[in-house]
Amino acid sequence: MGASEWDYYVPYQEDLGGALEELRRKVFEAGDYYWVNGAGWRPEEDREPRPQTLEELWEDELVQETGTHSILDVFRILGPDDTRDYGTVEPVTAEEARTLLGTDKPTRAHVKDFDIFPRSRWVGRCAVLHDDQSQPQEIYFWGHSGD
Repeated sequence: MGASEWDYYVPYQEDLGGALEELRRKVFEAGDYYWVNGAGWRPEEDREPRPQTLEELWEDELVQETGTHSILDVFRILGPDDTRDYGTVEPVTAEEARTLLGTDKPTRAHVKDFDIFPRSRWVGRCAVLHDDQSQPQEIYFWGHSGD
């Protein structure tokens, strides 16, 4: 199947980890992810219902191998001293935004240029987006995952 790109906008909150958890919960509850055990490539009689919890989803070995092609494939926000790793989300720093975009307060209009930020498969990125008065408005999450 290959990896899939994904992105999401959520209202701003200071706690990026809390925003990630809330988004993951909403995506899971909406069923807005690839469910390998319910996929059309499987015969109808072999398809399984979607799991009831995120824990149940990730207990499945096929899901561990193929992912969900969504924000569900990342689990935690990296801190300033953490190393990028599988299943993490790396926030765009003010310095990184200033160097690559020319501003430390990116807006939604800058998102089209976000492909300049370094990224890796199975590692998400996030950036706080600002309004015209430089006030935080949204958090933008993006990445690509899945096999």
